Amino acid sequence: MMVDFFQHLFALDFPWFFEQYGTAIYAILFFIIFVETGLVAMPFLPGDSLLFTAGLFCKSGLLDIGIILPLLFAAAVLGDNVNYWVGRRLGLSVFQWKFKEKPLVKKEYLSKTELFFAKYGSVSVVLGRFIPFVRTFTPFAAGIGKMDYRKFVAIDLLGGALWIGSMTLAGYLLGEISWIREHVDLIALLIVLISVLPLIIAFFRRSK
Repeated sequence: MMVDFFQHLFALDFPWFFEQYGTAIYAILFFIIFVETGLVAMPFLPGDSLLFTAGLFCKSGLLDIGIILPLLFAAAVLGDNVNYWVGRRLGLSVFQWKFKEKPLVKKEYLSKTELFFAKYGSVSVVLGRFIPFVRTFTPFAAGIGKMDYRKFVAIDLLGGALWIGSMTLAGYLLGEISWIREHVDLIALLIVLISVLPLIIAFFRRSK
């Protein structure tokens, strides 16, 4: 059952979720965004493409944009806050956690995030929202570095609003275009490629 769930999740198969769970899809979307931003071991879950697709389905009337925007904003902010306090309370000890003798959390992701954090400072809390993996590890790194919590929350609220608002409304506004509605899978793939492009560029620069 869980295998089917994740297969349909990564395929962004919203019709399947509607058929299986009905209006509980709102709770599922909340949970996915919360886990991706809140659990340092789950940076691979879809974020940008999920928000964009949710916006498309809001335009089609299957979801309510008035519910989706505040709901997913709350999920993103709560997730970041959980991640911040995990970093602050547990710190580097999380890299000792293992699952089937393998590290549950890869330290290399934190190293990349720390470099990103060092380069952009507090602004990275906002910018990191738009970059996969960095999005998950930025609040964790902020917690480890004991960034002032009030400052973190203020910046995180801004970042959460920009991320949820821009990606979801982009899907909602572009949902009027029939070609986009008919090729949701291709659009989602394109968003993923654009999202990871900065990481690919950074990889090749480091290789050189």
